[in-house]
Amino acid sequence: MTNDHRLLMKLKRRNFLLFLAGGAGAVALAMSTRGKKYPMPFINPTAQTAAKSEPSFAFKSIKGPLPLETSAIAPEQQLEQYSKYEVVDDLLLPEGFYYELIAAWGDKVGDSRFGYNNDYLSFIANGKDRGYLTINFEYISTYPWMQTYEQVIGKSLPFKQVQSAIKQRNAQTSGRKSKIDAYALPENDFLKAQIREICQAALLDQGIGTIAIRQTPEGKWERTPSPAERRISGISGLEDGRYLKVTGPAATVFRKQQGQGYIDGLGDSIIGTFANCAGGTTPWGTVLSAEENFQNQVPEAVYADGTAFSPSVLAFALDEGELLGQGNVFGLAGNKYGWIVEVDPANPNDYGTKHTWLGRYRHEAVGVSVAAGKQLAFYSGCDRTGGHVYKFVSRDRVRDPKDKTNSQLLQNGTLYAAKFNSDGTGSWIALKADTAIDPDSPSYIEGNLLRLPKGKKSPTGGDFEATSDRQIQQFKQQYKNLGDLYLGNDEEKQGAILIDAHYAANAIGATPTAPEDTEIAPDGSLYISFTSGANGKEGGPDKRIFTGTKGETPYEHGWVMHLTEDGNEPAALTFRWQILAMGGKPAEGGAGFSNPDNLLVDRNGGLWVVTDMTSGKDRVFGNNSIWYIPTSGANAGKAYLFGIGPMECETTGPCFTTDEQTMFLSIQHPGEGHGIRRDRAIETSEVTITTTEGEKFPQIRSVPVGSNWPDKSNNAPPKPSVVAIQRYRHG
Repeated sequence: MTNDHRLLMKLKRRNFLLFLAGGAGAVALAMSTRGKKYPMPFINPTAQTAAKSEPSFAFKSIKGPLPLETSAIAPEQQLEQYSKYEVVDDLLLPEGFYYELIAAWGDKVGDSRFGYNNDYLSFIANGKDRGYLTINFEYISTYPWMQTYEQVIGKSLPFKQVQSAIKQRNAQTSGRKSKIDAYALPENDFLKAQIREICQAALLDQGIGTIAIRQTPEGKWERTPSPAERRISGISGLEDGRYLKVTGPAATVFRKQQGQGYIDGLGDSIIGTFANCAGGTTPWGTVLSAEENFQNQVPEAVYADGTAFSPSVLAFALDEGELLGQGNVFGLAGNKYGWIVEVDPANPNDYGTKHTWLGRYRHEAVGVSVAAGKQLAFYSGCDRTGGHVYKFVSRDRVRDPKDKTNSQLLQNGTLYAAKFNSDGTGSWIALKADTAIDPDSPSYIEGNLLRLPKGKKSPTGGDFEATSDRQIQQFKQQYKNLGDLYLGNDEEKQGAILIDAHYAANAIGATPTAPEDTEIAPDGSLYISFTSGANGKEGGPDKRIFTGTKGETPYEHGWVMHLTEDGNEPAALTFRWQILAMGGKPAEGGAGFSNPDNLLVDRNGGLWVVTDMTSGKDRVFGNNSIWYIPTSGANAGKAYLFGIGPMECETTGPCFTTDEQTMFLSIQHPGEGHGIRRDRAIETSEVTITTTEGEKFPQIRSVPVGSNWPDKSNNAPPKPSVVAIQRYRHG
């Protein structure tokens, strides 16, 4: 049998067919026998029917580091074509596409600057070919941030002086040499002033930013002056009076003048927002920003009355690998972080509102379901090992989805956590005082660990590890419902439950998972990415639900799930779910990507996925990347490679313009592991990969050491940046 016949049989076996179903796109495979080469398939991701106009983002898949089912290359050719692979420190895109830089770390934004590690992006048009781009700034990558700060920002920070002083002061103790409780230092202590300077700069580089952009007649996107341009940072309100506002029951806890734990004395005013990861955009033109890994900068644990642990619990720490406890020196109250922040980009006086009915946990994203005559439904995930999927349902109903008064609907409702059943069904459990205590058995959880609230009978607050069914039974005997765990009047108790949402959800039996993004499809259904099935000190996912391609646990490569509410009702209390695509190697049943993260659904229902592999964790999959997955038709669940990011970066926050002619994309933390790439440094190594049929073979791979992106000149500092991706214009 010739190679051509083998390929045709392979395609037939794998049902590589034309698909024209709604939202699935169309695939046209051009095969050439000249030189026995097989071009990549041509993906037309936004074509719905033959009557549709030519889509803007039809593309020909690029070549990645390992063979894919969707590459349509015969196994014999894979051995030859993938024997060598060169990793490039650039954003690689399909033929016919290009990117342009919109903004980078350090650029001017209002009276501040463009922050670090840009993540979620939201484009809201305010006219023809113009609009507001709102950007999340998630965290500081300590090594490259410290290495390049002076070069990029133009001023120095006392990193070495602080590190040296902390080591000297800790020399006579058994404490960690890089760690100190700056909150407890006297106000006139020079070291405290230096730590404050570093933390102020780090928190300034986090939060939210809004910039105004427009597209020229030639198609180029550019910044344009606007009074709406501004930054909302981790220190907003500290010195400028631009406090964030708050709604919902947790505000009653913030306004307490005394309680079991720490109270910052600011009432319901909040200093800043940080750890802003993914988010969502509302039909009425506001942006929802998700505070994720806030626990790295302020204490997460709280007391039964919802008050915070002392800032001293999480000391300031500085070395080349970490910059932690940034809120310590400022005395920030930990219970005020871990929320969803709503911002109106068009209002220059809006510095954000934290809606506490949406719950406090390590938010990754917000999926927004809004329909006239129905209640609002907002979905979000808690991104930790053992985190949950949540849904907020408003008490009142929507009249006009585009009416900005819809923001008021976020001020009252119910927060639910998902219970997944292994038969593909599920239900939503309310985080309310009268909900029964019914934790899952640790034996069902990867790592055999579930963390539960200590409850009001414990004077120390926080949570404890449950590792046996006996502990679960004792817990259920001690507490009957959520109200038994927390203190206060009805509203204060509800506020405490929402402040402690993750541990409260564990207590009522919500399914431990590992969720990242939540995105609503045009038909109202929900897509959820689960980046990894690993376990850790927080717990792990339910082994009955989250298994690998062969039923194995733990499974590192992740999944993309499709969830449909019963009756397609946003306020439904039951749902059905199924796995759309699985991460992992094609030879082992995976789609070819690993660790799916942010999602984007185009207007025809096609799914765009970016990945979040830890730098250097699994060399087989190369750099983080961008994929397209059809959601219906013969090729539903298959993955097509659209782009590959620069060195050690994470590709994040993809979003389209209204006409879907431009995709905006964040390139986060290029050079996170090695920092600046010095003198074009490169490493060559041998990596074992497999054909799509499972045959192992060696690949010689060359990999740049560090990054010079986006400037790309020799020894240039790597800078987190936002780009616009378009197709080249013809004529």
